[in-house]
Amino acid sequence: MKRLLAIGLLFTAHTMYAQQKPVYTQYILNNYIINPAVTGIENYTDLKLSYRKQWVGIDGAPSTFYLTAHGPIGKKDYRTNATSYAVPGDNPRGRNYMEEYTAPEPHHGVGLTVISDKTGYISRWGAYATYAYHKGLNSRTTLSAGFMVGMSSVSIDASKIEWGSPSFTAQTDDAVGYLSGAISKMRPEVGAGLWLYGAEYFVGVSVLNIVPGKAKFGADSSKYGSNFAPHFFTTAGYKFFLNDDITMLPSVMIQYVKPISPQIFAGVKLQYQDKLWIGSNYRFGDELGGFSAMAGINVSNTMNIGYAYDVAPTSLSQYSRNTHEFVIGFLLGNKYDDSCPRQNW
Repeated sequence: MKRLLAIGLLFTAHTMYAQQKPVYTQYILNNYIINPAVTGIENYTDLKLSYRKQWVGIDGAPSTFYLTAHGPIGKKDYRTNATSYAVPGDNPRGRNYMEEYTAPEPHHGVGLTVISDKTGYISRWGAYATYAYHKGLNSRTTLSAGFMVGMSSVSIDASKIEWGSPSFTAQTDDAVGYLSGAISKMRPEVGAGLWLYGAEYFVGVSVLNIVPGKAKFGADSSKYGSNFAPHFFTTAGYKFFLNDDITMLPSVMIQYVKPISPQIFAGVKLQYQDKLWIGSNYRFGDELGGFSAMAGINVSNTMNIGYAYDVAPTSLSQYSRNTHEFVIGFLLGNKYDDSCPRQNW
């Protein structure tokens, strides 16, 4: 039953819906993964590692790993005001910081993303370089524009397929068309985005897989393959104070991939000073939606850790032990002890 369910999920998520990009519960911790315009937004090189194991207990359930790294070039405003330094006994991201915030000087950013995503006998990976330019619109508001370019690969390992009948093999399946082993297809990938931000808010739009296409497999490659469809993202968030030490950040992400209906992720993040946070998300728009909870801590001014737990949809709960997602961040070259991100939440 678990194998049959996994195969059903595989075709639902990857064949019928033509959706290649993984789901990220903690997108609020790393908006760079879905929008290249975030590249170079901080005062340091932001390195993040993430591992997501979805629907634990189901054979062949999705698992995702990514590494991202991006930093500024020519950003000279490492200290825009006194609150750029952590003052003992003071909240470095308190009301004073919000009131004295100034937009950064125009600067560039460069970055790199590596993603590996596996579901059953289908594997995907991608490697992309990104660039962005940040330009102040006024003293408190900045607009950045960015793009990404790289390569994506999708492969099928026919040797891992468990056939329902001993007489039915990859040789007789037109959708695979090979006796055994792995078959892989590569294609270029391009993306672009815009990011509007200030001390209290951000609004972003992006599109990945701009150029649609198809990785063709099988004896009849005109019929069988994996579609690469454009993925559209809209994100927004606004941060405000509940008291002098606790901030609340409601956020929303809307993802659209033709031909399915838009998926909406709504969440809230509560943060105590720049030390720790808790939050939750809810996913609307498809049969795989549901609640998730997350928590994290800034270990130091060079490291932070986030964890999310997703409750499995009702249709999977009797087979699955839900979903776990970890994000570990490193702040490289953080000269001014920014424990908490200045621009990116």
